[in-house]
Amino acid sequence: MTEANGANAQAMATAARELFLLGQKTVEARAVLAALQKELSDTNNRLVDAQQIEHLVEANQQLVLAVLLAQTDAEKPQRSKEEQRLFLEMREANAQLVIAALSAQNLQASAEHTLAQQRNILTLVAHELRNPLTPISMIAGRLVRVPAEELPRMQALIEGQVKHMSRLVDDLLDVSRASTGKLRLDRQIVDMVEIIQGAIEVCSPLMNTRHLHFNAELPPCALSVDGDPVRLTQILGNLLGNAAKYTPAGGNVTLSVTAKDDVLEMSICDDGIGISAQALPFIFEPFVQDVHAIGFNGAGLGIGLTVVRELVEAHGGTVVGMSDGDGQGSTFIVTLPLVV
Repeated sequence: MTEANGANAQAMATAARELFLLGQKTVEARAVLAALQKELSDTNNRLVDAQQIEHLVEANQQLVLAVLLAQTDAEKPQRSKEEQRLFLEMREANAQLVIAALSAQNLQASAEHTLAQQRNILTLVAHELRNPLTPISMIAGRLVRVPAEELPRMQALIEGQVKHMSRLVDDLLDVSRASTGKLRLDRQIVDMVEIIQGAIEVCSPLMNTRHLHFNAELPPCALSVDGDPVRLTQILGNLLGNAAKYTPAGGNVTLSVTAKDDVLEMSICDDGIGISAQALPFIFEPFVQDVHAIGFNGAGLGIGLTVVRELVEAHGGTVVGMSDGDGQGSTFIVTLPLVV
């Protein structure tokens, strides 16, 4: 009985720790949402300025009438130098006003597009952050009443949802840091073979769960790179995770690594759902999701590839994505400079 009570107390303590970590991540998520809300408010304020367009257009119409009258008067045989000067000034003012009106219309359209985009982003972020909270809230309410033998399963569920929420918040924070120039790397000389093997170990459970055929082609020698080991693992983890996420059960995922001319090249290829021609040019932009990929094996924020691009470029490398279209699979190639 004492052992059962001890196990029960330990499980309760672990669950409490996970809930505490969730609270910390929730605070970070609220900070990100507050930043997005501020940007939305700023965009909305800019729309107020667009009301001046109507006044500009009306003034332009009045000025056009004045110019036409001036042209009519200018055709008279007798016209003074003062009339000619006024006519030229009015024509120049009209041209400037037309340009201002067109510019204001473009600003209005841009502001409206940005406002709609920010609203969609806020809705998406709120939805994705709320999803893990539902099962956590249900489990937390039952912790006191569940039998001791059920506590390990409840703990595992909480841990899974906390990890999912943590990844979402971390990706949001990384995109925010990159856009503000605050992304920092803890650089050191690392062996990329070890980094790759570590990323494979992290993604292997997901590959196995989806019954995917995974093949890794790694060189036998060490590959030295000046980089942040945590961020390099994150790059590969995101790409391998995407390949597993968007490849149907029983599909194939291949990781090929080569080194040539002091450049490391890593290719992640899958035969999954592919990328449409319309979405392919924008896949590395934040909050962009291919229409046919939304809802496939779960939803996401569409910022994983944005994080990959920012981290790769911060290491002095490049990343490109290729696909022949829907159902044709996809390939992502990452290049990084090697340390000689």
